[in-house]
Amino acid sequence: QVQLVESGGGLVQPGGSLRLSCAASGSIASINAMGWYRQAPGKQRELVASITSGGSTNYADSVKGRFTISKDNAENTVYLQMNSLKPEDTAVYYCNADQVRTFGSGYYYDYWGQGTQVTVSS
Repeated sequence: QVQLVESGGGLVQPGGSLRLSCAASGSIASINAMGWYRQAPGKQRELVASITSGGSTNYADSVKGRFTISKDNAENTVYLQMNSLKPEDTAVYYCNADQVRTFGSGYYYDYWGQGTQVTVSS
């Protein structure tokens, strides 16, 4: 069983910063990519940023230049550094692990974290 545990959300003023962390645990043999998605009230879940096992990154246009995704392969952990936060960044942020293979299995599955609330408000 694979679990993703997120941390680092909270309340921050506009222009402030937060750092989200997501640790994947379990008998993990490989992860193709990890990423962060967000969902604001009344809106669809959207990709914020992702990073592959090789280190290639992808960002939503709305966060380019403000957010940075990074990872620690050895710890199966992904981080999202969020700077210059805006009220429109307010959402529940979800961690995703894409194409996860566990030891002894030939199958690949996707996993999601439970979500962490980020609120940007004065």
